[in-house]
Formats: sequence, C-alpha cells, structure tokens
Amino acid sequence: MAPKDKQTDRSLRYSIRDGIFASMMNGFTLDFFTPFLLLLGGTVKHVSVISALPNFFASFIQLKSPDIAEKFKSRKKVIKIFVLLQALMLIPMLVSFSFGSWRLTVYISTLVLFTSFGSFIMPPWGSIMADLVESTKRGEYFGWRNKMLGLVTIASSFAAGFILHQMQKIDIFLGFSVIFALAFVFRLISWNYLNKMHEPHQVHKDEDYFSIWDFMSKFNKSNFARFVIFVSIIKFCVNIASPFFAVLMLRDLKFGYLTYVMITVAAALASNFSIKRWGMHADKIGNLKVLRFTSHLVAFIPLLWLLNQNPIFLFVVQVFSGFSWAGFNLSASNFIYDASTPGKRTRCIAYYNFFVGLSLCSGALLGGFLAQRVPAGFFTHSLMNIILLSAVLRLLVAFVMPFNLKEVREVKKIRNHQLFFSMLSIKPAIETATVRGERQKRFFFF
Repeated sequence: MAPKDKQTDRSLRYSIRDGIFASMMNGFTLDFFTPFLLLLGGTVKHVSVISALPNFFASFIQLKSPDIAEKFKSRKKVIKIFVLLQALMLIPMLVSFSFGSWRLTVYISTLVLFTSFGSFIMPPWGSIMADLVESTKRGEYFGWRNKMLGLVTIASSFAAGFILHQMQKIDIFLGFSVIFALAFVFRLISWNYLNKMHEPHQVHKDEDYFSIWDFMSKFNKSNFARFVIFVSIIKFCVNIASPFFAVLMLRDLKFGYLTYVMITVAAALASNFSIKRWGMHADKIGNLKVLRFTSHLVAFIPLLWLLNQNPIFLFVVQVFSGFSWAGFNLSASNFIYDASTPGKRTRCIAYYNFFVGLSLCSGALLGGFLAQRVPAGFFTHSLMNIILLSAVLRLLVAFVMPFNLKEVREVKKIRNHQLFFSMLSIKPAIETATVRGERQKRFFFF
C-alpha cells in the first residue's frame, strides 16, 4: 500500500503544478477573448458566436472522449494529446489580426478548436482525479485546490491586464500577441507536468458502457439525469446574458481595460476565498444542498447589475457572484463523482458536459439574437433587457421548477439560513447539524 500512496501523493503534487500553469494560461486568455474580438472589429453577433460555437463543438467532441480513452486503454494518453493540441491553437490566435478581412474567421475558428480540445480532456482528467482523491475528502481537496489555483488565475489576469494597459500606448495588437504567446508557454509547461502523473489502473467492464441514447431514456427515472437537466437549464438561463457583460462594460459603459479586469477578477477573488469553505460544507451536508442553495443566490446576480453601473458597486456585485458560483460549480462537479461508479465516471462526465455545453450554446445564441433586435426601452442600454430576461428565467428555475433530486450519500441536515450564516461565520454551524435518521440509498446512474 505504501508505494501506491507515494505514487498517488506524487501524482497529486504534479497535478497541482499542472494546475498552476494551466491557471496562468487561463488568466492570460479567458477574460480577454471577447475584448480581443471587439478589437478585431467584432460585434454583438460575433460575441454570441464565440460563446455558442465553442460550447457546441466542445459538447459533441466530448461524446467521443470516453470511447477514445477506452480505445487507447489510457485516459492519460488522451489528455496528453489534446492538451498539446490546445496549446498549439494559441499560435494562429495570436497572429490572427494579420489576416486582413479573414481575421475574424481565423480567430473564431482557432478559438473554437482551442475550447473544444480543452473540453475533450475534462472527462478523462476528472475520472483520474476522482480515482486519486479519497471520496470523503473531495469537497475539501478540490475546494483547497481551486482556491490556490484561483489566486494564480487572478494574479495572471492582473498581469495580462497590466500588459494590455501599457501596450495600449504603443500597439494594443502587439499586447494581445504577448499575452497569448505567454499563455502558449504556460500550457506547454502544464503539459509537461501532466505527462508525469500516474494514471490509476481502471478495469473496463461491458456493463459500464451506456450510450447517449441510454442516458436520455433514463431522464424520467434517473436521479443523475434529473440533476443534469437542472444544471443544464440553469446554465442556459445564465448564458443568455453572460457573454455580453464584457460588451456592456467595454462598449456601452466605456470602461478601460484595468477597470474591466478589476471587476472581472472580483468574482474570482471571492470564489477563491470561499470555495474551500463550500467544499468542507458540501462534504458534510451534501453537494445537492449546496447546489440548491447557491442556485437561489445566482438567480439574483443579474438584477444587481441593473440597479447601478458604478464600477465600485459592480465590484461588490462580482464579489457576491464569485461567492455564489464557487459553491454551485464545485458542488455540481463533485456530485458527478459521488453519483457515478469508477467504470462509468468518464462517460457520466462526458454526457453531463455534453448537455451543459448545448445549453450554454443555446443560451448564447438566443441572447445574441435578442440583443440585436430588442431596443433599450426603459434602460440606458439595450443589453440590459437581455440581463433582465436572464434574471427572470434564473428565478423561475431556482424557485419554481420542481426537481426531485436526492443526495447519493449519508449527509447532515441543515437549514438554508444555518448554511448561510455558517459560511459567513468563523466557526461553521454544520458541526452541530444532525445526521439524517436513515441511511440513504446510493443513486448511481444505473
């Protein structure tokens, strides 16, 4: 057992190093894709396209991820190939401005491939990490991991924003080339550490296989399928407006790059400081409790953007947003690990990401369609109507739609107000929560 423990510990250390450089790449890219598109001459229509197409193709390409991992008889091989392909996509992206009238086409095409290749690795990566991390410690571990890597992402975003701010006086296109080139280097270093990780042996059984059609046929009676529907609908409602907040800030509100970065990373800061605490709570009270509670919180976020557009106020709103989304995203990811057996986990993650990706794509397309046709009306800017629509739909899903979801393991009882104050207090109130009277049945996919 000792060699296995040492091997696991070493792999988790390599995973942290991989995560650090992957987070640096994310900090230098994710928040700057839309600003670069606008700089290239993109419109609201193009913004909806770069939010929809990458999610669309990423959704379908992930369906083949489990099959390819089984064909290669290695999840790690799949990760190594597609991480390298993702890194290579940054090269044409950083010179896309030199393609003249084709620059938008080149940029959007490479962005689609960049996102798709990155998404392809998520099912096998999640499967390996779930094997490496003890089931009763996943919330705490991934909360701690995401907190540390969140700091790296925030620092990287500030660094990238500072580079753009300085290069704006010289050549802003060169500034974007610099940050994308650095992102390429960071991803290659991340790829190197991924190569050093150990992949726990996984035995594939015939009964572990189930097709996408098998999955869809279980929607009426599967707890996991209902969970996927719930998260997918929430993500659809969110992405109606989410891609256009950058447009609102840069185009309509005339914020500079530094102000834009400050407001954007505020959410990451709040997420970073709260995610480990969310994870510790989820380990004790269950991922579904945290998921339901935070779905109520994220429903109110767009309404706050409509109240006031002062940068300081929006910074505070983003702090609340980061706090809420940290709990939602972490508990959603960890619920998949809890609700699936090791042999089915890669496929469960792939199918989950497929439906969530399609929802994100559909939401962005609907938002882009409406953004070009809905007048400002009572608001100063027309995009605010899209934000209002997103808020109304989120509220309906979070508070009205009945989703009979069940926790998949034994957890402690706690009320919403106890959870809220426990998250804000120094000493968590969950320590006094009572264990459920009867042991719950484990709801695997089949």
